[in-house]
Amino acid sequence: MPKIKTHKGCAKVFKSKNKNGIVSIGKPSSRHNTGKKSAKFNRSCRKGSTLSKADHNRLKNII
Repeated sequence: MPKIKTHKGCAKVFKSKNKNGIVSIGKPSSRHNTGKKSAKFNRSCRKGSTLSKADHNRLKNII
């Protein structure tokens, strides 16, 4: 059976999976046009976020 290739679009967005299966991601809306967004919003985007359970189930085969 052939190896499954890494989905490169997901590899650029999802950072790591911990032992509980929680996937860490970057916050949305933090990539560009940050000059017009508030400094408070930009600071909160640095912390990142976690993938929701619904999205995790939807992307189970890709991750």
